[in-house]
Amino acid sequence: MAAVSSASDTGDPRGRHPPERRLLLLGGPRSGKTSTANTILGDEVFDGGTETTHSNVGHTEIYGRRVTVVDTPPWAIPADPDDDAEADNNDNAGAESDSPPRPPPSLDSEGPCMGAILCPPGPHAILLVVSVTQPFTETERRAAEEQLGALGGGTWRYSMVLFTGIDKLPKGVFIEEHIANTGEALQWLVERCGSRYHAFDNTRKETEENTQVPELMEKVEEMITDNQGWYFEVNELILLEEEQARRALEEERMRMEEHARQREQMIGGPPRELRLLLLGWKGVGKSSVGNCILGRRYFESGQETELCLRRQALVSGRRITIVDTPGWDWFSVRRTPKRIRQESQRGAALLRPGPHTLLLVLPVVSSLTARKRRTLVAHIETLFGDSACLHTMVLFSCGDWLGRTPIEEHILRGGRELQRLLEYCGNYYHVLDSKTPGKDRSVSVLLDKIEEMIRENGDKAFLPIQTEWLSEESSYSSDNTEPEDDCRGCQLQ
Repeated sequence: MAAVSSASDTGDPRGRHPPERRLLLLGGPRSGKTSTANTILGDEVFDGGTETTHSNVGHTEIYGRRVTVVDTPPWAIPADPDDDAEADNNDNAGAESDSPPRPPPSLDSEGPCMGAILCPPGPHAILLVVSVTQPFTETERRAAEEQLGALGGGTWRYSMVLFTGIDKLPKGVFIEEHIANTGEALQWLVERCGSRYHAFDNTRKETEENTQVPELMEKVEEMITDNQGWYFEVNELILLEEEQARRALEEERMRMEEHARQREQMIGGPPRELRLLLLGWKGVGKSSVGNCILGRRYFESGQETELCLRRQALVSGRRITIVDTPGWDWFSVRRTPKRIRQESQRGAALLRPGPHTLLLVLPVVSSLTARKRRTLVAHIETLFGDSACLHTMVLFSCGDWLGRTPIEEHILRGGRELQRLLEYCGNYYHVLDSKTPGKDRSVSVLLDKIEEMIRENGDKAFLPIQTEWLSEESSYSSDNTEPEDDCRGCQLQ
């Protein structure tokens, strides 16, 4: 950011043109930006009946001074991981959120910062429009901070909070009292703007005694004086790069939304359920992987699993049922005790009418020899049959060890045996960092891959339970549910 003296843009030195003031309006959804822009311009220049998708510019003259006003699309409200977790809990309890849904992203719209290009060489004042009728929480505060940061450094000295809807305040309540009572997020915003703020009642713009626009311009002039006549100089190259990055993120979000819509059509109505069986050697982190997928510590990690354990949680809009199993021997099926082999089968029996996916947990830090690969395949086929490979996915644990190395590069370095194992599993694989349960965004991607596998398997969506798996089932298995509390209501059968 560079600040340039406004002496260069005060018009013709002989006074042929009035000096100009340029105002950039930024704000969140339903903040009243467009109505505020029309109030300043003194006319219905912009359409206030529809959501603004592209920045628009209008001009007027106030007390002999040319004023340029730029209205912008609403800034995006950033997603909060804690909000997502709370939303999952609300869905699980059948509750509805009080906060309005965020508008879906659209490639037809542009980012609000692009409006700064429409008032070259840059705005004298950046008006952050906040409606007193909308809650201003920490999430909105972060959105405002991100937008100002996207414009470049030094923007706060040119910023002012412009409150709208003050006619909706209770009788006798002034804007100062509203700021004090709303909370720390709003107080932070006002203080960050140098305690500069103004209040608008956009329903008064037709009245003769309306002085709110001249008063706003007086405060703008005071800010310009405090800034020694400088304005915020816009770096168009930086803004264009920011816009390209924003559109790339929106394309990815739209792709994920389309994928979710297709998944909804495939699965049908709620509850949408996935039944997963964790398998693998001893000490590979199966319990930690289960905790990572379910989002909390359901399984005891760090100690050897002796009995199958079934747990269930709502994850990314799906009801996930996972069974953790004891580990196998690394080098031989025969060296895996019979009791452990039976536990693996009984674990599958806990997922009636059968598991959708056998998650074969494999640490990224372990090397795979031919003997180890043959042992894994022998365990799967001996315990679950030759068709089990259709329902098996390799799940790499300890993903944090990869650092910045893509999993595909790790697979190439892993050698032919690792590639042969993946081919056996239909090249279905995923990688998780199981150290941070509930915070790994790739869990949702994993569930998408599992549903893709289910879709590919067609009428064989899950691995059916065999009669021999049910023998003496209650002798070894441990569960926190009654025997009749099974998965017969699943929509993916």
